[in-house]
Amino acid sequence: MPNLLRSILLRLGYAAISLFFISLVTFLADEIAPGDQATVLAGDKGSYETVLRLREELGLNRPWPVRYGEYIGGLARGDFGKSYFGTKEPIIDSLRQTIPMTATLATSAIVLASLIGLVFGTIGAIKKGNPVDSTILVVGTLGVTVPTFVLAPIFVKFFTEYLDLLPGVWKTDRVAPDVFYVIMPIVILAARPAAQLTRLTRASMIETLQQEFIKLARAKGVPASKLYLKHGLRNAILPVVTAIGTNFGYLLTGSYIMETTFLLPGIGSRAIEAIKKGDTPMIQATTLVAGAMFVGINLLVDIVSPLIDPRIRESQV
Repeated sequence: MPNLLRSILLRLGYAAISLFFISLVTFLADEIAPGDQATVLAGDKGSYETVLRLREELGLNRPWPVRYGEYIGGLARGDFGKSYFGTKEPIIDSLRQTIPMTATLATSAIVLASLIGLVFGTIGAIKKGNPVDSTILVVGTLGVTVPTFVLAPIFVKFFTEYLDLLPGVWKTDRVAPDVFYVIMPIVILAARPAAQLTRLTRASMIETLQQEFIKLARAKGVPASKLYLKHGLRNAILPVVTAIGTNFGYLLTGSYIMETTFLLPGIGSRAIEAIKKGDTPMIQATTLVAGAMFVGINLLVDIVSPLIDPRIRESQV
């Protein structure tokens, strides 16, 4: 256990270093890019004197290491600075309003994708070679190959315009409960990872079911449900868990597209809005939060994997 704890602490250290580099890269990207925030705020007709005044007000005339040190100090206190546009609200308030939407989309999508992947992947492995397995393979291949931006308009056309079952884009005067506005984005987001997890679960289960201990359990008359779920799926699930974690990370960034398409108030739509305006503090904050969530998920997978598979736990001792 001490070695396992040391391994977890080591991964926490890697996660902290990753976040440090994300913050540094996003900060330096603004330094390297042509122009600066003062030029953007002054606009095309802004005079040279106006740009100089804005640089002094924003502190841009100081060396970047000094400003980066203040930026990191602010982050340590939970201060992401203020937006340069609109009401110039504290960015932390904006993040509090948008993180729940992005987290809801990504979490719901990965839960849905995992359930579909585990159930149909297991069925495909058990029914290997028969029409049920072939159907699962065909649907899985379609799910992997059809991109999200093709799937989204098809869903909108079918469920919103043809069947009139679900509302379309998020509106301030929305008439349906909020949950109805996120059902379609969640299903679209879940489609591709569900197909990947189905194929991976099926392949892993088929390999596991060919192992000697499965044959021995079958010879001893172990009931089918116990054979497949306890002995089969339990030993086949490790690569699936790793893939779930990876897909969860990509869903966080993938939700940006859904938020923009369906006008959902999440981090993604706020980030894209900030990029269009050139709102540097908001871009840095949304990038850092997205990176933190991605790193956090991978850290969680690294911690959970040894708890699921004793072989990994033993390799760390």
